[in-house]
Amino acid sequence: MDVLLSIPLISAVLTPSLSTSVNILFFYATWSALVLSHKPEAIHATSLLVLRVIFWLAPSLLFLAFDFGIPSVAGSIKFDGAKRLPRRPLKLIGLATFNMLLVVAVEAGVSWLYTLATGNTLYKVSTTLPLPWQMFKQTAILFTAREMLTYYIHRYLLHEGALVPLLTRLHTSYSHGEPVCALQLYADHPLPLVIYHLVPVLLPAFLLHPHLLTYLAFTLLTTIEGTLVTSGYSIVPGIFLGGIARRTARHYASRGTANYGAWGILDWAHGTSKGKDVMDDAQDEADKHNLKERSSAKLNDGAGMVQDGVDTLRRSTRKRTPKKN
Repeated sequence: MDVLLSIPLISAVLTPSLSTSVNILFFYATWSALVLSHKPEAIHATSLLVLRVIFWLAPSLLFLAFDFGIPSVAGSIKFDGAKRLPRRPLKLIGLATFNMLLVVAVEAGVSWLYTLATGNTLYKVSTTLPLPWQMFKQTAILFTAREMLTYYIHRYLLHEGALVPLLTRLHTSYSHGEPVCALQLYADHPLPLVIYHLVPVLLPAFLLHPHLLTYLAFTLLTTIEGTLVTSGYSIVPGIFLGGIARRTARHYASRGTANYGAWGILDWAHGTSKGKDVMDDAQDEADKHNLKERSSAKLNDGAGMVQDGVDTLRRSTRKRTPKKN
C-alpha cells in the first residue's frame, strides 16, 4: 500500500494546481524516496496496476453504468446506439478485469525474469530524472514502434488467420462477440489479448531500455487513449482522437475487415482504412484552424511588404537621379 501511495506519476497527475517548480521538487523528492526504499520490480508492477485502475477500470465502469442507467441519452452519443449494449455486462466486467490483471502480471513477470537473467533492470530506475528531450524522443519511438507492431499483429495474427488460425478464432469470438463498450480495451480471450497488448510495448522496451518514468508516461497516455477510443462514444474530444474512436468503432462493426492500426497511419499506407482515414483527420484539423486562410494572409502580407519595399526603393532612386538639362 505504501508503494501505491508514493507513486509520483500519480501525484503529478492528481495535483496540477501546484506551481511548476514546487511540483517538480515534490515529484523528485517522492520519486527518490520511492527508488531508495523499494525494489524496481515492485515500483514497476504497482505503477502499472494503479495507472490502469485509475485511468481504465474506474472510467470504464462509469461509462458502462451511464450506458445502462440512461440508455436513451447514451444511445444518442454512441456509434451503435442504445440498442447495442452488452448482453452479459457482469461477465464482461469479470473478463476485462481479469485480462487487465493478467497483462500487468505477465509484464511484471517478464521484467523480473529479465532482471534475473541479465542482472540489469529492463527499465532504467534511478533517482536521476530523465531529461525532457530524452523523454520526448523515447516516447515518440515507443509510439512509432507500437503503431507498426500493433498493425501487423492485429491484421495478420488476429484477423487474416493464415498464420495462426487459433488466435484469429479466439479473438473474433471474444472481442467481436459483443458491441463496442467501455470495457472493450481488455474484452478479449486472454491469449490473443496478451500478445496484442504486450508485444508492441515490450519488444521496443527490450531494445530501447527507457527510463521507467518515460515508460510509465507512455503507459499513461496509451491507457487514456485506449479507454476513450474503445468507449463507443462519438463525442470523444479532439479531431485526431475522435477519428481514432470512429475507426475503432468501424473495425468492430465490420468484424475486423479494416482499421487495424492504433492511429490509422499504416491503414492509410496499406489501403486498409474504412471510412475517413488519418489524412482526412489531418485535413479536418487544418480546416478547423483555418490554416489555408492564415497561410494566404501571411503570403499576401509578405507580398505587400515586398511591394512596399520595391516602391520605396524606386522613389529613393528617382530622388537621387539628377535632372537632365
